[in-house]
Amino acid sequence: MIIDTTKVEAIHSFSRPESLKEVYELIWLLVPIFTTVFGIIIGVLVIVWLERQISAGVQQRIGPEYAGPWGILQALADGTKLLFKEDLRPSRGDIRLFSIGPSIAVISILLSYLVIPFGYRLVLSDLSIGVFLWIAISSIAPIGLLMSGYGSNNKYSFLGGLRAAAQSISYEIPLTPCVLSISLLSNSSSTVDIVEAQSKYGFWGWNLWRQPIGFTVFFISSLAECERLPFDLPEAEEELVAGYQTEYSGIKFGLFYVASYLNLLVSSLFVTVLYLGGWNFSIPYISIPGLLGINEMGGVFGTTISIFITLAKAYLFLFIPITTRWTLPRMRMDQLLNLGWKFLLPISLGNLLLTTSSQLFSL
Repeated sequence: MIIDTTKVEAIHSFSRPESLKEVYELIWLLVPIFTTVFGIIIGVLVIVWLERQISAGVQQRIGPEYAGPWGILQALADGTKLLFKEDLRPSRGDIRLFSIGPSIAVISILLSYLVIPFGYRLVLSDLSIGVFLWIAISSIAPIGLLMSGYGSNNKYSFLGGLRAAAQSISYEIPLTPCVLSISLLSNSSSTVDIVEAQSKYGFWGWNLWRQPIGFTVFFISSLAECERLPFDLPEAEEELVAGYQTEYSGIKFGLFYVASYLNLLVSSLFVTVLYLGGWNFSIPYISIPGLLGINEMGGVFGTTISIFITLAKAYLFLFIPITTRWTLPRMRMDQLLNLGWKFLLPISLGNLLLTTSSQLFSL
């Protein structure tokens, strides 16, 4: 009997401590990624539940109440239903574009979470161009919507995709000068540095008070980027059936559903980071360790408090776009484009000029 020594050596080399160490390193590399993805999914489920409860309160309805306590599992039940539904495809459409479109929309939004800080060192990637990376990545999502509309071989879907692309371009341009103004005030484009620059004076150090015009333009532009009412022209039910989602069913339709709420959460988190002080407890002269009677806030406790403060600010801000949905009527397409190009863009450029002038005079 002849034994192949090379195979034996390969088996022994795999069982060495070095190989186990590499496996552990790989696992620890994937842990923060999967933790973030799991947290994002839970965040989306909470947003869906919040929107249904707030909408029910605005319209004097009961809202979801049967699936779980207070109906909190209703979004999970809807997602499970979509997961098991049949995946229908248009017979004369472009199947490749039809299948790739939803994935591009979701992945481009998920990548935006790379630069969102939930604490001082609690960020996946602290880049020096963090906010501009978010703007660059978010501009990829409309490409997926346009691909979906074109690949569906449906006039309503194609019109919805064209509207999504036009709307994204029209409102990303006013949004960029607002972000640039914040970078000028903070002397950095890193999201962590921007939050740290607001921490000096507590509540009064927020960029909301230093940039009220920029905050207003940023909020309106982010609503349009998320395609929320009154800017939901790409999927207007009365005009386009469901826009670029018309031909979709099953898990692909679920991806579009998740992408819209992911985008809403991203926008709310960036409002928190850029204008509302991020993870800092924003009451001046009052510290959380002092309130709780401990010496310092660090380790797991400090991280938990930072995450809680960031998410609390983001979810409180979400009340505004959710209530706006049931307050304002939908705009026409010409009104939407005029608002972006003729109104918001000059205001954002003027705000950038004022910010630059004030920074030059303060030198």
